[in-house]
Amino acid sequence: MSSLAGRVRDPLLPAGTVRVGGFGGADGLREWLRDNAIDVVVDATHPFAAVIGAHAAAATTATGIPLLRLERPAWSARPGDRWTHVPDLGSAARALPGLGARVFLTIGRQGVHAFAALADPWFLIRAIDPPAPPLPPRHELILARGPFTVDAETALMAERRVDVLVTKNSGGAQTAAKLDAARALGLPVLVIDRPAPAPATAVVATPDQALAWLRTRAAC
Repeated sequence: MSSLAGRVRDPLLPAGTVRVGGFGGADGLREWLRDNAIDVVVDATHPFAAVIGAHAAAATTATGIPLLRLERPAWSARPGDRWTHVPDLGSAARALPGLGARVFLTIGRQGVHAFAALADPWFLIRAIDPPAPPLPPRHELILARGPFTVDAETALMAERRVDVLVTKNSGGAQTAAKLDAARALGLPVLVIDRPAPAPATAVVATPDQALAWLRTRAAC
């Protein structure tokens, strides 16, 4: 059984039974796990989904159910990158003045409000679904879902005269092309670091590793 938060309007659904929506906190998740006789939980949420990760850790600890976290590796700076690391969205908004006047904001639809008070920069905002207001007063919104190519990202940044990229360190290949494009264009990148992960029984980096771990447990 798979569970989705329901924050994306048209999600790509996995095979099998899918539930959509929250659980009512860690206590609600704990009761749901017991009611549905769940044997193991795989936390495959976004690296920045800290709340559900903490709830999953608390609920599985309380029930004694193993918790496997599928955590794609974070991006790492390469030669030629001009990265500035910040711990959260508020710090990113405070660090942005002085880095550039035309900002490519690629943090998803949640959190855009953190930049709403910045009246001077122009923002190119890209998300899968429209972000909720407030938004920065000077912006263009692009609704798109990755993967994106390096050539397309380079062309987009050049056409919009972007001079700084803002991104969460989400990791993965689907949206990594923007980092290659920024490097090729010599642009600074404001990187929002991941929150500390919640504890888990085991951690793997790929879906294949997750399946192998589940098969090993099933064979025991």
